[in-house]
Amino acid sequence: MEECPRCFWLDKHGVWKRPASIFPSLPSGMDGILKTHFDKFRDKGILPPELCNNGECKNLKLFNEPELLKVWRSNFKGIRYEDENGNILFGAVDNILAKGKKLIVLDYKTRGFPLKEDTADHYQNQLDIYNFLLRKNGYETEDYSFLLFYVPKEVMETGEVIFDTELIKRKIDIKNAEKIFNKAIKLLNSECPKESCEWCKGV
Repeated sequence: MEECPRCFWLDKHGVWKRPASIFPSLPSGMDGILKTHFDKFRDKGILPPELCNNGECKNLKLFNEPELLKVWRSNFKGIRYEDENGNILFGAVDNILAKGKKLIVLDYKTRGFPLKEDTADHYQNQLDIYNFLLRKNGYETEDYSFLLFYVPKEVMETGEVIFDTELIKRKIDIKNAEKIFNKAIKLLNSECPKESCEWCKGV
């Protein structure tokens, strides 16, 4: 929707779907490994070193409802919200932290290069929407979320790749998520936008 409203409209109305771009398999593979890694620590009742060595995570625990988290992680189910008009929004999280009764979204990111000053800014909408969905499902969330970045550092003589980690705390904005959702609904209930991009030109 942000890149091309017309592509978004055509896709959601089942008229045409933008061709999928080539997506590297490494981030997807890392995602699965990291979830398994965190689940092992959750089952032990402790935080992994990436978090427990960071002062921002003091008094936090990993969300300990494995079956529910499995649903929330699913790209086919995820955390879902349906408004009074039947419009549905859903998203799949990586992990959840808990501070008392409040939940905190934790999202993993892999990068090939060190973070830039604005790197975390690109994920603001994602974090806002996850928190919006959780609150719409009756859960309390903190006013912040975490991005945990994994960046390759070096290759050891044994062939093992060592990653640096950086935990970024981001304040969340529920009103921003509501704005995005409402913008999407308004767009989809309007006529197809005429302005096209290189993908949907001629469709």
